[in-house]
Order: sequence, then structure tokens, then C-alpha cells
Amino acid sequence: MTSEPFRCAYCPRVAPGSKAHDWNVEVQLLYFDGCPHWTVAEERLRLALASTGNGGQAIEHVLVETPEDAERLGFIGSPTVVVDGRDPFAKGGEQSALACRVYSTPQGPAGSPTIEQLVELLS
Repeated sequence: MTSEPFRCAYCPRVAPGSKAHDWNVEVQLLYFDGCPHWTVAEERLRLALASTGNGGQAIEHVLVETPEDAERLGFIGSPTVVVDGRDPFAKGGEQSALACRVYSTPQGPAGSPTIEQLVELLS
């Protein structure tokens, strides 16, 4: 059985909703040392990638250490998931900061997106 490669809804070179993906995308997890939620986000991201058929996709870990790093990276809190240079959970207008990030989830505010939110992002 062959399956089509996966295509991310947030990749600019791909039509949203397409199920074919060249997976020439960059997946990053930005965090600061001491963040209690980045490992949860990493685990959920790995599970979401696996459930979309992309369990082998590399996740680049980016340690944000200074306010200057946060500004340069557009880091609006830890953890931050970035796909192809884009933070799909950003609403716009957030300030860069070395702070904990709060995500809106169906269960209420949380320190990490849910697996389902990440699967939707990657589908």
C-alpha cells in the first residue's frame, strides 16, 4: 500500500487541504530554559507528526536565551511551534517576550497546544 506524502496546511507553497506534501518544511520548537511546558509540547508535536504519517520528521529545538533572541525570532512565549518560519498559533500583535505562553484549547487555557490542534495544523 502506498500513501501520498503529507502536505501541511500552513506551507506557503502548498494549497491548504492538500494531502500531498513534499515535507521540505522546517519544524521548530522554540523554548526557554526552565519552561515547564516545552517537553509536553515536544511530545504532542511528535505524536501529531506520527499520526499524520510523518513520525520521522525532524524537529529543530531552538533555545531562546535573551530578550534580543526573543525579538529576533519573533518569540512570543514558551513553547512556540514554528512551521516553515511561521507561528500558526500567533494571533498577530503579540509582543516578543521570555515568558510562558498560554494556548487556547477546547479544554481551556493550557501551556501547550493539544495533539488534536497540532494534527489539524499539520493536516
